[in-house]
Amino acid sequence: MSVQQNNPLRGRLNAWFLAAIDSYVNHLLHAKKFALFADLSGTVVEIGPGVGANLTYLAGAHRVIGIEPNAQMRPILERRAARRSINLEILPVGAEATGLPEASVDFVVCTLVLCTVGEPRRVLEEVRRILKPGGKFLFVEHVEAPHGSVLRHLQRLLRRPWRYVFEGCCLDRDTASLIRAVGFSSCEIDQYRLKSPFVPVNVQIAGVAVV
Repeated sequence: MSVQQNNPLRGRLNAWFLAAIDSYVNHLLHAKKFALFADLSGTVVEIGPGVGANLTYLAGAHRVIGIEPNAQMRPILERRAARRSINLEILPVGAEATGLPEASVDFVVCTLVLCTVGEPRRVLEEVRRILKPGGKFLFVEHVEAPHGSVLRHLQRLLRRPWRYVFEGCCLDRDTASLIRAVGFSSCEIDQYRLKSPFVPVNVQIAGVAVV
């Protein structure tokens, strides 16, 4: 679900890969997402919707805006949104500068995306800017493993090839600290360990930050 400009070949392969594993990843994360996205309404912005993994949870929104510059993802995303009768507008821009008006959206959703952006703090500042007062940022992200752990060593070992294959995905980013640092009025973050064959990304966080 990269939100940067993509290599055409890797972008196409990643679109195919994400579509192929979509059902399995949603099975793993369904409980987290169901609880997190239960009250979505009004105008919802999703950063990096990819091939539409979260569309199931967006049915309650009046309007959905997807920030998705990867052209290879968009045809699948559009077809899936149409099948669910979701009012989806896709903006082919980076998440650092969406072009949306200040304080104009009710929710921003982001799942397994902040690992891919080159300037995550700028993205988070943009999220805060476009949310209305009291608006919520809902997120699920994989993050760095505890320092000194075997998994952290594995993340560091795989960091460069993983980043290349998955178009900028950083395995060991301290995303929780970045979210807390941008000035949300409140922030609740739960860290957990996913049980999946994708071992390098099994340490994850889920939470809500309020403007």
